[in-house]
Formats: sequence, C-alpha cells, structure tokens
Amino acid sequence: MLGTLATPAGPVPRVGSDLKFNDRLGAARVRWGVGRSDYRVAPGLYALNNPGPASPVLVSANYKLTFDHLRAALTGFDAWLLVTESEGINVWCAAGKGTLGTAEVAKRVTQSKLDQVVGHRRLILPQLAAPGIAAYQLKKLCGFEAVFGPVRAADIPAFVAAGFQATDAMRASSFDLGERFVLIPVELVGALKFYLWLLPALLVIAGLAGLVKGPGFAPALGQQGLWAVWAALLALAAGAVATPLLLPWLPGRAFALKGLWPGLAAGAMLWALWPGPVLELVAWLLLIPALSSFMAMNFTGASNYTSLSGVKKEMRLALPWQIGAAALGLGLWLYAIFLG
Repeated sequence: MLGTLATPAGPVPRVGSDLKFNDRLGAARVRWGVGRSDYRVAPGLYALNNPGPASPVLVSANYKLTFDHLRAALTGFDAWLLVTESEGINVWCAAGKGTLGTAEVAKRVTQSKLDQVVGHRRLILPQLAAPGIAAYQLKKLCGFEAVFGPVRAADIPAFVAAGFQATDAMRASSFDLGERFVLIPVELVGALKFYLWLLPALLVIAGLAGLVKGPGFAPALGQQGLWAVWAALLALAAGAVATPLLLPWLPGRAFALKGLWPGLAAGAMLWALWPGPVLELVAWLLLIPALSSFMAMNFTGASNYTSLSGVKKEMRLALPWQIGAAALGLGLWLYAIFLG
C-alpha cells in the first residue's frame, strides 16, 4: 500500500507495481498450497500507480496472487483496479465456479462509486473470466460497458493503446513448460497429504509381515518396507511431476492415459533395480501405473483447456480401471509378503 489517492468518491487505496519481499514470500507459500484459501485482498477499488479520470478500469479477482501478478505486470502503467469478491480464487476458476460473475462485478462498480471516479464508462474484463460474466448485461446493471482484455496482463498496455483491440496473439492462452512447472508444488502437496499416512502404513505392514512370516519386524521393514516406499514415491514422481512436465508429448488426450506412460516407465525402472520376489514386483507393476494415472487426473484442475463435462467423462471411464489395478496390486503385495 502506498497510501491513498483522493477522488470525488473519497480516498482510494493506492498500490504500486513493485512486489515486496513479503509479496514474493506469500506467493511462494501459496505455490506450495499453504494458506491458499486465505490469501486474499479486500474487494473494492484500488489505484495502481497514479491513475486519473481517463485511466482504464481493470477488473480482477481478490486472490492476492492474481492481484499481485496483475500489478507487477503493469510497471509504469496507471489504472484503476476493481477487485471483486471471488472468495480467494483466481479469475478463471472463480468464473467457472460462479463467484466471479456479472452481478458481482456490477455490485463492485456501484459500491465503489466508480461513476464518480472516472469520466468514461468502460470496464476491461479478464478474458479468462468470460465463462462467468455476461458482458452485455453489465451496462444495464451498472451503466458501464465491458470489453474483454488480453489473456496476459503484460499485454494490457498494448491492448489499451490499440483502442481496446486485441491481436490473435493476445487472445491465445499458452501452457508452456515454465507455466506447468510452477503448478507442480501444489500437486505434490495435495498428493503428500495422502502419502503422509500411506508411507508409514506400508512400513508397518511390511514389518508385521516380517513378524508373521519372518525374518522379524525390523529386517522386513528395512527390506520389503523400504522397497514399497521407494515404489510409492516413484508413482508420485511419475503422476505429479513427470506427467505435468511432459504433458504435451505424452500420447493420448485423457490425463489418465497421459499419466499411465510415466507410471509404466517408473515401473520399468523399479523392475531394473528389483532385488526381491517376483510376485511383489508384479504387485508394484500394477500399483505404480494405477497411482500415477490417478494423480495425473488431478492436474486437470490446473490445466487451461479441460472442461467439467470432459473431466467427468474421463473419471467414469478411468476410475474403475485404476481402482481395479490398484486393488489387485495391493492384494498381490499383501499375499506376497504374508503368505508368498
């Protein structure tokens, strides 16, 4: 915050484009899934740098990572930021969920007395908010017409300078290696919540099998138990790391199918190193691809080209196979360590 800016509607909080250490620290924290639901700014009107009555009005969400990304991309650009109540969710997800919609935008325009702050009657909406906002209705609700801006915040100055006309490049949404890479920590944290009990459970089960069958709790834990942990971590790396990184090059359209190939590769790696009984290996050759395929489906929520209906269809088709392979693999592993 850089103080306030006086307007006919009253003082408006002023922010700059430079991100401070705490902003970057907070961004790193939520990238790892820590406190994401509480990482918000208060809805309302903000002055970015030194806007005036003719400066453009940019609509955004109140997820602070989105807010910070927008202002950091507009160094030296003067604008009004109209922040909606998106419940701490980014623009695209909030539009799809319904928390960033036409009524919410109109409400913020009215509450902020925007008509007293600017001399024009135009809102620039994020293109990724289009699923939730009916731009043609806004003028009836709040007196402001709306145009959809470019996908990337960095293109906003050029978009405004061109008379609010977007080029084809401005409308295209990329999903390159770097953009996929920054999403991996959240995927890992989500999976690790499951692994926090899975890995100890595998160790304990292997140790108990050692008591029943021999050679004892500690030796079995150090042999079958550690190899089970290693196999489970291979599945995690395949589904939550390798699949997002290699997404464009993995065969198939369904994420469940894309996640299968790194899972099979991880299984082949385990096969090459495996020192134990064949039946245990077969069990993990079923479990690893099933787990990898399942975890890959979680990445549909982080991608920018999936649809709700497509995800539901994929789950109906893939889940029975994933559950079946995992159940068979788990059964074989238990049989192998207790009775084999």
